[in-house]
Amino acid sequence: MLKKAKLLEIFFIVIIALAAYLLHLKQEFYLVHILSLAGIYVLLALGLNMVIGYTGLLDLGFIAFYAIGAYSAALLSSKGFSFWAILPISILITCAFRFLLGKPLMRLRGDYLAIVTLGFGEITRLILNNWDALTNGPKGLPRVGETIRPITLFSFHLNSEISYFYLILFFVAASIFAIRRIERSKIGRAFVAIREDEIAAEAMGINTSYIKLLSFTISAVFAALAGVIYAHWIGFVSPESFSFWESVFLVCMVVLGGMGNILGIIFGVILLVGLPEFLRITLGGEFVLYRMLLFGLLMVIMTILRPQGIIPEKRRALELKD
Repeated sequence: MLKKAKLLEIFFIVIIALAAYLLHLKQEFYLVHILSLAGIYVLLALGLNMVIGYTGLLDLGFIAFYAIGAYSAALLSSKGFSFWAILPISILITCAFRFLLGKPLMRLRGDYLAIVTLGFGEITRLILNNWDALTNGPKGLPRVGETIRPITLFSFHLNSEISYFYLILFFVAASIFAIRRIERSKIGRAFVAIREDEIAAEAMGINTSYIKLLSFTISAVFAALAGVIYAHWIGFVSPESFSFWESVFLVCMVVLGGMGNILGIIFGVILLVGLPEFLRITLGGEFVLYRMLLFGLLMVIMTILRPQGIIPEKRRALELKD
């Protein structure tokens, strides 16, 4: 089953790479941009899935760590650091914040955990919006006269949509590989044991507080990675990009796609990022006025008809089967 899933993931990545190249040849640059944006959301959803899908912790403030990664990248790049130096530094900064938040937070469960993470997400956005000396407030970064340096790879400057798309696709593939390795490890099995029954897992000798904190912290790597790439790709960051709605949006992707299933997560992102843009093109610009209504209706229908998600994890599908 696992080999089949890996083959499907490889096949899907190859198809997407070819589709983006063909779109680039046809000068459909906006559609390539949407594919790149979907790749950013895949990175974020993979990180959130590690917390929600594998460990069973409801996190409603994950977007805050995406913001920390993006702002760290913008600040460091404006000081002259290269992308390849910024990447590990931003990951360390983001993981440090995640660890400090998670240390006391892992004592909480269920709704209480969700409320605290939601609060942290809003606190982060408000700090970014009001700490003018560091973040330039609502005006965003970089400041006037500063710039976010382009990514350079072997003297090649990434300055087109297609080049950034392939960079994002590379990191998505690397992230999937890393998550698959974690999934098959003792730590990955401990994540799932805690999700299934935390009391039973603790009785079997699993240090549940440590494992939950580990899951919570590792997930920040993907948020930071997405944030650093986003800051360099767009060349600008502002607090409006990291609202509470974005956190809810991510949770919807994970739930609709299928918690705990990587391929399901990818389909969840395509559904909530790609489909609205496709409908915007085919139905006209006024469709955006009804997008929230469509999302809400879709969530209700999925919850009633397929609570396990589009492509659920095998174990979760069996649990929710009538």
